[in-house]
Amino acid sequence: MAAEGHAPTSGEYITHHLQHWQKNFSFENAKQVGPVDFSVFNFDSLLYTSVLGLLTVFVLWLAARRAHSGVPGRFQAAVEILVEMVDNQAKALIHNEKSRAFIGPLALSVFVWIFFMNAMDMLPVDFLPSAWTGYVASTGHDPHHAYMRVVPTADLSTTLGMSTFILLLCFFYSIKIKGLGGWGHELISAPFGDHWALYPFNFLMQIIEFIAKTVSHGMRLFGNMFAGELVFMLIALMGGGWALTGTGIGLAIGHVLAGTVWTLFHILVITLQAFIFMMLTLIYLGQAHDAH
Repeated sequence: MAAEGHAPTSGEYITHHLQHWQKNFSFENAKQVGPVDFSVFNFDSLLYTSVLGLLTVFVLWLAARRAHSGVPGRFQAAVEILVEMVDNQAKALIHNEKSRAFIGPLALSVFVWIFFMNAMDMLPVDFLPSAWTGYVASTGHDPHHAYMRVVPTADLSTTLGMSTFILLLCFFYSIKIKGLGGWGHELISAPFGDHWALYPFNFLMQIIEFIAKTVSHGMRLFGNMFAGELVFMLIALMGGGWALTGTGIGLAIGHVLAGTVWTLFHILVITLQAFIFMMLTLIYLGQAHDAH
């Protein structure tokens, strides 16, 4: 953030808003060193992910509790449409009924959870960060070092964590359905054929495939949400520029128009990204059930 006494520049504003509230494992405020630093974690992402996860469970529990056989209300009808859509996709991709009894609800939860996390991007850019900065200032600490990012899916550690969990589930179902020996044989016999001379190449290709699917699964969601977050920050700068100078009515009009258009478009983006992540989850778990 800018030094006290003058407004932040555009670069300082964006840089500050892209900083996470980070803590080390002693639960003290810390800063990440280097591109990868496992000694710290993004506490803001963890906080909002957990809260929105509980909200997901509550919403789905409430829908199940209120379900009845009569004419459904809007809430029940919306949830029933969503459940039917996910169930149809699960049936098309996963033919094992016992597995589908767990994977279907998992996919539904993933869709709603990611939608809620993505929807945090619809809040005004400075709403929660400003409230947090004000609280920090009231405690006598330096408000310029009060960081808060509220879109968990714009954090690569969140999306890769979720995609890694799906990878582990793929391993679990591969072993459960095919047996440890059967899956082990598949790792060395596909895709080039069951010949001892091809075993190293087959195994290498399988490892590359697992890594590529996991990374792309998480990166796709992160990239779209991170880009959307940046666009909202740039739009906010237009309004901030007008508010600070009191001139340039075009900035004010542009701020309102761009904000409205991007928000309406972003509703489609956040829903589509939740759907894509859910569908890839079903596809990858379905592939774990199939024998090569």
